[in-house]
Amino acid sequence: MLKHIIKALGIIFYDIIKKGSYGCKNKCGRGIKDLHLHSNYIKEERINIESIPAILLRPKEEEEKFPTIILYHGWSSNKEAQRLRGLILATVGFQVLIPDSIYHGERNPIDYNSNSYLFWDIVFNNIDESSILIESLVNEYKADPDRISLTGHSMGGFTSAGIFTYNPQIKSVVILNGSFTWDYFNEFLKGKLNLEMTEKLVEIGERAKKLDPLNKLEALIDRPILMLHGQSDSLVPVDNQRLFYQKIEPLYKEKEKIKLIEYPNLNHFVTTNMMEESILWFKKYGI
Repeated sequence: MLKHIIKALGIIFYDIIKKGSYGCKNKCGRGIKDLHLHSNYIKEERINIESIPAILLRPKEEEEKFPTIILYHGWSSNKEAQRLRGLILATVGFQVLIPDSIYHGERNPIDYNSNSYLFWDIVFNNIDESSILIESLVNEYKADPDRISLTGHSMGGFTSAGIFTYNPQIKSVVILNGSFTWDYFNEFLKGKLNLEMTEKLVEIGERAKKLDPLNKLEALIDRPILMLHGQSDSLVPVDNQRLFYQKIEPLYKEKEKIKLIEYPNLNHFVTTNMMEESILWFKKYGI
């Protein structure tokens, strides 16, 4: 499968070089979104689903219905920063939607260092908005309602875990350095940020505890879940996913559908190996 990823990257970067949109002439120091990465084999649209700006990628070869992946970005990121990952997934046959979360991208960005208390509000809002995205994908963008999967990094992984837990129609999920253990992580987060517990933060914590996927294991049994996590992750420690895996793995009859892969010495990053594992999972459980 790695050769398919390399081929995808080769196609994309060949197009960049061929069209002269890569290199240092008048471009050094510019962000990746300014390089206009694209492929002649992938159709790309900038769309708005109600008030949600998003990038939609799909193979140019038309299908009656597309297997579709919703890709959620992390804290302080945006849809543009996830575009290359979306292109790779689209190159192997998936339609990919990458939405901006509130306070990110085109949706009124904030100072992320001083507003970390908004983390859970954003996750909850992503979950609330997911039904809008899915309905539009099915009704307007040829998504197969029986082949919709999710993935996300960091905050996007928390989002994907939440949507997957509460929407039984989602076919499969890949969590990159995220967590299914929300109350456990929230206790870590409060300590790490040394937050003064206001009434608002107490309310947010109670909602995270109420919606915690760890308390909804019966909704997840024998559904395809892949968790990919750096063993040295300092932002979302891997013990979050270990705890979830230890609780849910014994409940699975189909053991091959629940998997946790840890990457030694890796902090809070996504690697090529993670992308390869994601593609293998979606090709097996998302088609």
